[in-house]
Amino acid sequence: MKDKLKKEGTQMKSIVVYSSQTGNTQKLAKAIFKKLEGEKQIYKIEHAPDPSEFDLVCLGFWLMAGKPDSTSQEYLKKVKNQKLFLFATHGASAASQHAQSAMEFAKSLAPAANVIGTFNCPGQVSPNILEKARSKPVPPAWLADAPDAVGHPNEEDLKQLIDKLAQSLS
Repeated sequence: MKDKLKKEGTQMKSIVVYSSQTGNTQKLAKAIFKKLEGEKQIYKIEHAPDPSEFDLVCLGFWLMAGKPDSTSQEYLKKVKNQKLFLFATHGASAASQHAQSAMEFAKSLAPAANVIGTFNCPGQVSPNILEKARSKPVPPAWLADAPDAVGHPNEEDLKQLIDKLAQSLS
């Protein structure tokens, strides 16, 4: 991946930004940060600088009502002409329509960005969120997948994430 992170003879400047409530998305962010080479920074989204000074923006989020959380939505709107790698965790199956629609929505918030790749995987849902979801008159569709998200992201998820990142940068 080393050669792929070069930009016209210099190291690419990368930033990893993440929003995480339960630590799931943070776990993915730290794995990405560890794998990236060259000049790099990592921030919780609340403390992230403007992305305009970076060549590569890796943005991670959790899902709320089938979309990226609102703070991530606002940050995505600031990503203009950079390479963008999106990653997300959620209670649904990775192949679910819920997860796929959320990623498409995230891409639409940064229309000028060069989206080089995406990755999503289940993340264990907190008991409080599960309780709220179960109490709704019409439970959300992802609730049926939530038991399978227990223990995720796991080592296999992290391996798949790093493989996807490497592919996206090649």
